[in-house]
Amino acid sequence: MKPRERRETGQQDLYRSRLEQIIDMGHPLVQLAGKTDWRFLEERFGAVYDDDPGRPPLPTRLMAGLAILKHTHDLSDEALCDRWVENPYFQFFCGEEFFQHQPPFDRSSMTRWRQRMGEERLVALVQESLSIATRTGAAKPSDFTKLTVDTTVQPKNVMFPTDAKLMHRARERLVRLAKAKGVMLRQSYARIGKYTLIKHQRYAHAKQFKRANKALRKLRTWLGRTIRDIGRKIKGKEELEAIFAGELHLASRVHKQDRRQRGPKVYSLHAPEVECIGKGKPHKPYEFGVKVSVATPVYRCKGGQFVAHVAALPGNPYDGHTLAKVIPAIEKQLGVSPTRIIADAGYRGHKAPPAYRLKVYTQGQKRRMTDQIQRELRRRSAVEPVIGHLKAEHRMDRNYLAGKAGDTINAVLAGAGYNFRLLLRWLALLCAQILTTMIAALKHQPQLKAT
Repeated sequence: MKPRERRETGQQDLYRSRLEQIIDMGHPLVQLAGKTDWRFLEERFGAVYDDDPGRPPLPTRLMAGLAILKHTHDLSDEALCDRWVENPYFQFFCGEEFFQHQPPFDRSSMTRWRQRMGEERLVALVQESLSIATRTGAAKPSDFTKLTVDTTVQPKNVMFPTDAKLMHRARERLVRLAKAKGVMLRQSYARIGKYTLIKHQRYAHAKQFKRANKALRKLRTWLGRTIRDIGRKIKGKEELEAIFAGELHLASRVHKQDRRQRGPKVYSLHAPEVECIGKGKPHKPYEFGVKVSVATPVYRCKGGQFVAHVAALPGNPYDGHTLAKVIPAIEKQLGVSPTRIIADAGYRGHKAPPAYRLKVYTQGQKRRMTDQIQRELRRRSAVEPVIGHLKAEHRMDRNYLAGKAGDTINAVLAGAGYNFRLLLRWLALLCAQILTTMIAALKHQPQLKAT
């Protein structure tokens, strides 16, 4: 069933005041609500619903407004629920006409809405933020013809992986599942497994690596015994085999993988999609998460350095090879063809589409260089503070959303939240300029003489 979208009714209530009567209508969040094309978002997000009978979903303006507020103000789902009840401006932005003392949504409502929309539809929030920027004068369409592209890592909410921790944790999960399903094991290794893990960590800290490796071999042996014991106990029982299939597969991968092996590895049991991405920096040699591409205009717009495109790139691809996917996505999202792409030296040997082979310029390039291109290359580092703001203020520093879909969704919403934050600042500046102009005009107005 399609959602029942909210429309302005103008109705009055004898016992309640309308939000317009208790808030400042010049507040940036109120102005942003008036500038946003909610019909466009309703069309894009409403495409996932059908006309089948059932309970109607929550209104699109409410859910889209919550997604914007969450990543604009760096709030968790729980904190957003609390703030929404306390803040009348949040309620007005989400389409409420009267102050609500109880939220009409649940924390899990936002999770289900994000999963239903997916990355391909949530991109509409980034598109709408750039559209508002052009309508309010914060940016011009020509600003997005020359872009700077860079990649960063969006870390996942996982602890630092070690072989000992992974094997100990895999055995614990198998033992817990076996106990819940009534499968009797020969031995659980619960006590000696924990004790051996502590010994391994202490030996490794003291750089006594022979003893540490001996403790690691014990943990690997006990994990293998548990895997084989469960396999024997559930053999021929199709229902139990289906229940244990996922856990046994993960545990087997952890048991077989080696510290020096190449290719995909398991770094977290609750998030097996996590990748190890080398940074090449002394303070942080590598991070565990997913690679993300960020594109911004070469020259700063009036309203700030907006994010033109952001997308997660699973598989840990080489930076230069990401342009084959990123440039067509930028064209589709912005509706314009970039005339120039500026990138760092990590994009050498890129695989941009054939039409853009001569439009990509990398740091350190010698051929086809002009004075203007050299000036634009000196602007390449302007994308770095944007990445810093995305991580520090818009929830890209640690992704709490589950699965590969959570990686892509969090990256897109972080970019949308960053753009909407710039728009709030721009609208507040415009309001201040208008008030300053009006006050100056009143001061210079000749006073009427008393008669």
